[in-house]
Amino acid sequence: MKIRIKSGDTVRVVAGDHKGSEGKVVRILRDKNKAIVEDVNIVSKHEKPSAGNPQGGIVKKEAPIHISNLSLIDPKSGESTRVGYEMRDGKKVRVAKKSNEVI
Repeated sequence: MKIRIKSGDTVRVVAGDHKGSEGKVVRILRDKNKAIVEDVNIVSKHEKPSAGNPQGGIVKKEAPIHISNLSLIDPKSGESTRVGYEMRDGKKVRVAKKSNEVI
């Protein structure tokens, strides 16, 4: 599966429990075709005490979401859009399909 979403992109969740939520992509997990989106899909996880977290307890963290459930937000209109690639000035650039704007 071709991953057209990059770290730092603003995306909208289009399917699942968090449908309609928006956030910035923090990290892409290429081997699993998933992405971690800021402030979306927060889960509670119990952690044992360790050197980094001596108290332990329940920790809230972001869980990954499958790439197919995410849609890039067009920088010009603010709507969901698909991503394409074009050659402009001899360079390959990502382009929003709705507005033809460089991402």
